[in-house]
Amino acid sequence: MIAVLFPVLVVTWGSAPADAADPADAIAMRMGPGVNILGYDGVWEGGTDAPFRRRYFRMIAQAGFRHVRINLYAFKYLDAANQLDPALLRRLDWVLEQTIAAGLIPVIDEHDFEICQADAHSCTTKLKAFWNQVVARYGSRYPEAVYEILNEPGGNINQATWNSIVADTLAIIRKASPHRTVIVAALNTEAPLADRLPTLPDTDRNLIVTVHYYAPMQFTHQGAPWSPEFRSKSPVGWGSMADRLRMSADLEQVGAWARAVRRPIYLGEFGVYDAAPASDRARYVGSIAATAYRLGWPFAYWQFDHDFALYDTVRERWNEPVLRKLVPRGVIKRGE
Repeated sequence: MIAVLFPVLVVTWGSAPADAADPADAIAMRMGPGVNILGYDGVWEGGTDAPFRRRYFRMIAQAGFRHVRINLYAFKYLDAANQLDPALLRRLDWVLEQTIAAGLIPVIDEHDFEICQADAHSCTTKLKAFWNQVVARYGSRYPEAVYEILNEPGGNINQATWNSIVADTLAIIRKASPHRTVIVAALNTEAPLADRLPTLPDTDRNLIVTVHYYAPMQFTHQGAPWSPEFRSKSPVGWGSMADRLRMSADLEQVGAWARAVRRPIYLGEFGVYDAAPASDRARYVGSIAATAYRLGWPFAYWQFDHDFALYDTVRERWNEPVLRKLVPRGVIKRGE
């Protein structure tokens, strides 16, 4: 059965289920629905309200979201010795403080996927340097924050290399933050699912596995100006029974693996570029969100502003049809 509508679904976010045996299960339940933020914002260069405004943190919470995935391209702030610019860390402090003050869970997502997919060796060096400095700075500070090791590994990072990077990075994090929840990505490739999933230590039960979903790309990326393949696409629709069955089967496959290994899943990105037909865009987002709710997965829509936008920062208004597919009125109850 494909869940598309939300007429009787009630999900309580904020308290762990009685059968949440592992720490990561409880955090995943608390995370609930979320949205990606600050990937392309001037805040990282010291800007104010540029264009993400301080009041948006509380506005996101008031809309019904429970967490934000903070997209941080940190590598460009590393010097020749791979030391982070102290100003960047102060700005990250501010973002974390605003997120937590708004009642949201922050996910710190190291987002330099393009560099990492192109050069696994350079990525490994920079990634270790980044996390060494982050965990040294925060330790047990901001206990609400969740760490995501790297966005969308793939390209020249194969499964063996990724497993090695994950093991080394987890060792760095666990020295300073033994109780921190950490998100580990599946490889962002076209390989079969079994060849994309990371190998995780059985003894570490505070890990969440993340996947992204944009299939079919000819629909979700139609009209995207950066894509030679899809920028000239004529309007492509979505919503047939075949479309819905494919989406459901893809996500159910991940869910079956997660149940078998007892790992929570985080749907860290999904969305549709703004050029898609508006009704089909909302239908697609709603179908994926409904499936994530049914499977008990936290999720983060891509993204708050810029493109794929959920919020128009010029007109200062939500894309209501999409917003209500993500957090339908009367469906989400705030846990105490």
